[in-house]
Amino acid sequence: MNKSENHTNNWETSNKINTTRLGLWTAAWVLSTALMAFGPKLVWDFATVPTIMAVLLNLAIGFGMILANRRHLRGMDEMQQKIFLDAGALTLGVGLVCGVSYDILEDIRLIAFEPAISHLIILMSLTFMVGLIIGNRKYQ
Repeated sequence: MNKSENHTNNWETSNKINTTRLGLWTAAWVLSTALMAFGPKLVWDFATVPTIMAVLLNLAIGFGMILANRRHLRGMDEMQQKIFLDAGALTLGVGLVCGVSYDILEDIRLIAFEPAISHLIILMSLTFMVGLIIGNRKYQ
């Protein structure tokens, strides 16, 4: 095996490890978010100490997920980084513009319900996925 093949194998192995690590941190964050949201209602009957512990756990795991995402991004090649950053920039813009407008809709009585953050998360997730798909197709 020559140096180029060895470097490629190391990069592929590292990329797989980073992707797996990010997936595990993301799954842990989703589970800790569910615990934080449903634990007070279904498990410990709104007790303060377990609720605070669940929030702190969620924050700690969330920051671990952020660091795993950063490591994953830094391990990508330049093209993958560009696609990821373009999709992220699109997501940030859509999230900010639509989120502010969505929040104001209730204030000016154009909608009768209170805006929910889950709607914005869904919009941002879909925007990011579409951005990644478009970016990957653009650079194939």
